[in-house]
Amino acid sequence: MAEHKHGHSHSHDHDHHDHGHSHAHDHPHSDHAGHAHSHAPAPGDSCCSHGCGSASLPKAPMPAARRLAGDSEQAVFFIQKMDCPTEEKLIRERLAQMDGVGALEFNLIQRELTVQHQLPSIAPIVATLKALDMLPAVKSDSLDAAAGADAPDQAAAYRIPTRRWVLLGLAGLAALGSEIVAWTSGDERSLPVIALALLGIALGGLGTLKKGWIALRNFSLNMNFLMSLAVIGAAIIGQWPEAAVVIVLFTLAEMIEALSLDRARNAIAGLMAMSPDVATVRNADGAWSSVPAREVTVDAVVRVAPGERVPLDGVVTAGSTSINQAPITGESIPVAKQAGDAVFAGTINEHGAIEVRVTAAQGDSTLSRIVKSVQQAQGQRAPTQRFVDGFARWYIPAVVLMAVLVAALPPLLLGAPFYPWLYKALVLLVIACPCALVISTPVTIVSGLASAARHGILVKGGVYLEQGRKLRALALDKTGTITFGKPVVTDVVSLDAAADQDALLRLAVSLAARSDHPVSRAIAAQEGAAPQEVEDFEALAGRGVKGRIGGQRYHLGNHRLVHELGRCSPELEARLQAFEKQGKTTTLLCLDAQPQLLVAVADTVRPTSREAVAELKGLGVNVVMLTGDNAHTAQAIAAQTGIADARGDQLPEDKLKAVEELGERHGEVGMVGDGINDAPALARAQIGFAMGAAGTDTALETADVALMDDDLRKIPDFIRLSRKTHAVLVQNISIALGIKAVFLVLALAGMSSLWMAVFADMGASLIVVFNGLRLVRGVPSRG
Repeated sequence: MAEHKHGHSHSHDHDHHDHGHSHAHDHPHSDHAGHAHSHAPAPGDSCCSHGCGSASLPKAPMPAARRLAGDSEQAVFFIQKMDCPTEEKLIRERLAQMDGVGALEFNLIQRELTVQHQLPSIAPIVATLKALDMLPAVKSDSLDAAAGADAPDQAAAYRIPTRRWVLLGLAGLAALGSEIVAWTSGDERSLPVIALALLGIALGGLGTLKKGWIALRNFSLNMNFLMSLAVIGAAIIGQWPEAAVVIVLFTLAEMIEALSLDRARNAIAGLMAMSPDVATVRNADGAWSSVPAREVTVDAVVRVAPGERVPLDGVVTAGSTSINQAPITGESIPVAKQAGDAVFAGTINEHGAIEVRVTAAQGDSTLSRIVKSVQQAQGQRAPTQRFVDGFARWYIPAVVLMAVLVAALPPLLLGAPFYPWLYKALVLLVIACPCALVISTPVTIVSGLASAARHGILVKGGVYLEQGRKLRALALDKTGTITFGKPVVTDVVSLDAAADQDALLRLAVSLAARSDHPVSRAIAAQEGAAPQEVEDFEALAGRGVKGRIGGQRYHLGNHRLVHELGRCSPELEARLQAFEKQGKTTTLLCLDAQPQLLVAVADTVRPTSREAVAELKGLGVNVVMLTGDNAHTAQAIAAQTGIADARGDQLPEDKLKAVEELGERHGEVGMVGDGINDAPALARAQIGFAMGAAGTDTALETADVALMDDDLRKIPDFIRLSRKTHAVLVQNISIALGIKAVFLVLALAGMSSLWMAVFADMGASLIVVFNGLRLVRGVPSRG
């Protein structure tokens, strides 16, 4: 066949997305090689407790405490008080000391911990988590099938109780009263001042002090410990009102940031909320009843009324309508559906009532897989995040050391008063919190991933979201990518005047029926040509197929195959070129290597392809088409889409060489493929894109970026989103570091107080959070 994928029978159709990119992490030169399994130090090494982990890295595989030999058990915990990588670090360090505990995986956005272990029971793990005051609840335990029944409602656990707000309000009034009494009396150490300050600390800061004590007990240098030290130090030097104000502000900062970061969590959870909880199911007696969607089984028939959302993935069995598939594919125009068409959970039935046979349970729906994929994608730290984590790991120790020197050196070496310099050192301890810096990257990445998913672009990791902006070349497969991939037969020409053309066509149909390539399907679909039995069938990679019919050997393949058989005469060459110049793919049936029949097939270009190519060029991306079709067909399609560099007759190894050459010439290169034979080129490219991944397991699992529909314009959308994400990351890092630098100078100059430092830290954190959440609004518009 003309396209090289034709020779691989039974490898196309939906399975064509299984392009082997699951091993793309083995790229020999890629910046993200091994990223899925090699992580920078966790941000927990340096994060404060402002709730910064709420949008941090779920599903990030943490370094295993130890590799376990043999089979292991698994337990999943919901940890209500795991707000930040600070808590993650504590948990990891404690569990790593336990015999029988192996790999730990933290999902901070869902507050989940997965533990691989070889213990007879999970009781020791639960006891350790309770000792750290983490309030663990067992979600699942491979040793106990009944575990998880009493797990709390996670959505409710995220809400801040009214009682806590009331206590904080009273704490604020007490702290403010302490300040007023101290100011009016001129005595910061009077009994009323101390009593009001202690009341404020007790009502608003006991949680922080308790966390600080746990951190000290576990030799963990984190922000809870530093804040506790600053408050106790302020009290020791007589700054009671300020000690109370500082801890109240710090607690307020934690609660406000937890609320704001819920938006990042809800950006993911909101995707799943698009799927209805209840489905109308047909019973055995033909009656209809409402059943929880999670209980509906495969092959059940559900009814979807106009205006309702489709509850589960399935196939329409009765009725016709138009479906708004925007929640899955990002398509703005409803798609017509009738009997035999697939529909997806979460999509909206616009008009007619339909009946749908369920093809996947709720947890296995396309929408569920998208949500799981986005959650797991956040576990792959992007380059900027790795830099920030590495920087923050050294930031706290450096500032703490500076604080110690500031408190000790001037009094010891210069005879300066001790208390003023100790106060400056305490201010430095507060400034040591790198929360705004640490949360700036995960919030931005989470928002970008969620925004892309809402628009039908499934990005399989923050590393790709960042890397997309660097793409300078993009290689496009033709069939199914630039074109619809559904060609039709346009011409049938007998090359043997004495032969029966209909009989020859039946032979061609018989061979084509054994292949899943689009060109083969077009030939096999010819009416009135029933296939015959084929023996000794064999696929010829990039060339076609061969087999025996009625005891005779036949070949069915492309121009290249005829050349290899040595049967391409000048007359046949002229005929083939005439069709190829029209953009048609030619296939030849050969009997004992002698051409007998010519079948011309034409594919049509997607209407969005030309616009997508123009947008890519406008973004500075060089577009190249790589196809197994002949050069004439490649040039004809290229002319319709505005592609200057179109390369035909490309075998899998040729595509690989082309991608390598593009990488050497332009730098970062992406590959858009729809066939398993594109695997080498897809693996070699920095980013592999899969087209039309909706409802396709393999594409969702293996592609770096999966376009849920067949709109090639989503690739420039992805590049624009990547560039905007990078811009927001740079802004957030600049804001966080800039504010820290300013207050570092102010602290050393004696112009910053403890409460000012806390207020600045809170302000910087909120600024970067809300700046990152801007990405949730949507993919940057075209044009």
